[in-house]
Amino acid sequence: MKVLVIGGGAREHALCRSLSLDPDVTALHCAPGNAGIAEVAQLHPVDALDGAAVARLATELEARLVVVGPEAPLVAGVADAVRDAGIACFGPSAEAARLEGSKAFAKAVMAAASVPTGRSYVCTTPEEIDKALDAFGAPFVVKDDGLAAGKGVVVTDDLAAARAHALACGRVVIEEFLDGPEVSLFAITDGRTVLPLRPAQDFKRALDGDEGPNTGGMGAYSPLPWADPKLVDEVLETVLQPTVDELRRRGTPFSGLLYAGLAITSRGVRVIEFNARFGDPETQVVLARLRTPLAGVLLAAAEGRLADLPELVWRDDAAVTVVVASHNYPDTPRTGDPIEGLADVVAQDAPDAYVLHAGTRLADDGGTVLSAGGRVLSVTATGKDLAQARERAYAAVGRIRLDGSQHRTDIARQAAEASEA
Repeated sequence: MKVLVIGGGAREHALCRSLSLDPDVTALHCAPGNAGIAEVAQLHPVDALDGAAVARLATELEARLVVVGPEAPLVAGVADAVRDAGIACFGPSAEAARLEGSKAFAKAVMAAASVPTGRSYVCTTPEEIDKALDAFGAPFVVKDDGLAAGKGVVVTDDLAAARAHALACGRVVIEEFLDGPEVSLFAITDGRTVLPLRPAQDFKRALDGDEGPNTGGMGAYSPLPWADPKLVDEVLETVLQPTVDELRRRGTPFSGLLYAGLAITSRGVRVIEFNARFGDPETQVVLARLRTPLAGVLLAAAEGRLADLPELVWRDDAAVTVVVASHNYPDTPRTGDPIEGLADVVAQDAPDAYVLHAGTRLADDGGTVLSAGGRVLSVTATGKDLAQARERAYAAVGRIRLDGSQHRTDIARQAAEASEA
């Protein structure tokens, strides 16, 4: 089948890499893509937020399946435009994507579906903000109601900082702080059947030891040796299926990838947030462990046939991803720096380690890869356990040269050490 992937980050590179290995995929296209995706898919210039343009491109390519990767095109209704053109699309409608596009909407859905989550207030005035901050106390959790590229959440003990963020956002959700480790669990759904994937853990803070500002994610790992073996079944029963059922009841069925960000608190599992697409960097480690060919699963979801699929098959390997970010990320990242050493990773580590491009572009010479964003690369490695996957990932990171770049050195360290103890 011909597949078109919309987007140009590491998440889309991970999707394209998996799809390129699927024997059922006869042609793979990506729009707009990036320098790394160009190695596995044919790139096309398109405005990813322009539904008509995306649908037109899919029609011209005679695509059997379109996969919309980023959240902004989903909220903008790109999946609706593709489906209106008669082409199967993996990705929720604009109405259903409000589950990520509006934190307040997500809270309302969870309340109606009795999904466990933190207590919260939706605030639009300074008076409401002050009342909510006072009610919960520190640590303060302030979330921009709309999309913010993974950086709309502030968790701080500083009341002034929390209030400033809330006032800058306009409409915010202020909620209680949820203790305990965080888990990301993806589920593929066709609006009725829900197929959970394997859980992962990501690292949001910029610096080692979970210090520094919030980011879009600095690394991830899977599996989670410390997690309850019954966690996935519990989340399916109490979170994922009720949410999908509630959206269908409202007349806005959710078809695509439902991402639950969870906190394993002292009072049980609680939902921190929902996303309406594959999450970055967790996608990199989850897809690295998936043995079942990806295209057929995504097509079945798009066509409402998930219930007919056999169980997914997974590799026993562990996977670790380390994000290499630009100088000064996440504030005002420097771009345009040449990236060297990528060929060394491919030559020495593949297939145990490989590089997925996020913020990159080709220089005018057509050969030099340049940084073009805050998070530049995701280095992903697999191994028989987390310790080996981690060792391979960091060995590969060490071969990459990007002036002023930064990365965390503790991705999966605690979990790997605990597994060996």
